[in-house]
Amino acid sequence: MSIAWVFPGQGSQKTGMADPVLSLPGAEERFALASNLLGRDLLKICRGEGSDADSPSDLNDTRNTQPALFAVESLIVDELLRQGRQPDLVAGHSLGELVALYAAGVFDAATGLELMQRRSELMASAGGGAMTAVIGFDRSQLETLVDATEGVVIANDNSDAQVVLSGSPEAVNALSEALTCKRAIPLAVSGAFHSPFMAKAADAFASHLDSVAFADARFPVFSNTDPTPSRDAGELKQRLRRQMTTGVRWRETMAAMTSSGVDTLVEIGPGNVLSGLAKRAMKGVTTSQLASVGDLGL
Repeated sequence: MSIAWVFPGQGSQKTGMADPVLSLPGAEERFALASNLLGRDLLKICRGEGSDADSPSDLNDTRNTQPALFAVESLIVDELLRQGRQPDLVAGHSLGELVALYAAGVFDAATGLELMQRRSELMASAGGGAMTAVIGFDRSQLETLVDATEGVVIANDNSDAQVVLSGSPEAVNALSEALTCKRAIPLAVSGAFHSPFMAKAADAFASHLDSVAFADARFPVFSNTDPTPSRDAGELKQRLRRQMTTGVRWRETMAAMTSSGVDTLVEIGPGNVLSGLAKRAMKGVTTSQLASVGDLGL
């Protein structure tokens, strides 16, 4: 049996998601650390109680979503490790990759929160783009249209039947209208994430990463930009540097996990998006979701 821990990204957040983990050891300290770093009460924001007109107070604001998900997911990781439970490999979707790196011991929680704060601020500031999820399409037609349309890329290649397009609003709209698909759903985001439109933000984040020490991973990490197993600190940092401007290769990640013998996938964090994708793409896989103290057997 081979076990993968996977960590969801933006879109999995929901109001109240912090409360089910607050009784875990270190939870209050983790949220206090995050709040001090952000300059706003992240726990109140998770509860939908943010009311500061002078700072972002909505959980769905990228600047809050990313640190909040890291805090929740990392606390569950801590408890699993405390219980002596370990995966054979880890992977995270978009911001979830940073939680995967934390789970593998590449950096500590304080570093992870600081990286998430920096990443979210840079991504939120890179406005002017659009993203649209498309479901039920012919991949050859999609790839032909992407190649022929300037200003749009596949940002999230989630599965055979679901991708997210990213780029200029005009290009994304034009491609969505030209593509024969079951559904095209514009996403409420502030920018063209995981596309070349993030180049300036990515350069700033890469420069910041230069000053952050990474350790070799305790177990293999499958990265968004390269879904092959790696434990090497330098390689994992290099992959993370490229993440903002390249697509999330989750379809290939699931195929690689299957090839690695993964038969149990544990989704750590709110929601079941990654579990749903795995059930449709990874034949015979058993999935479970851990989002609360109860899920951890406590």
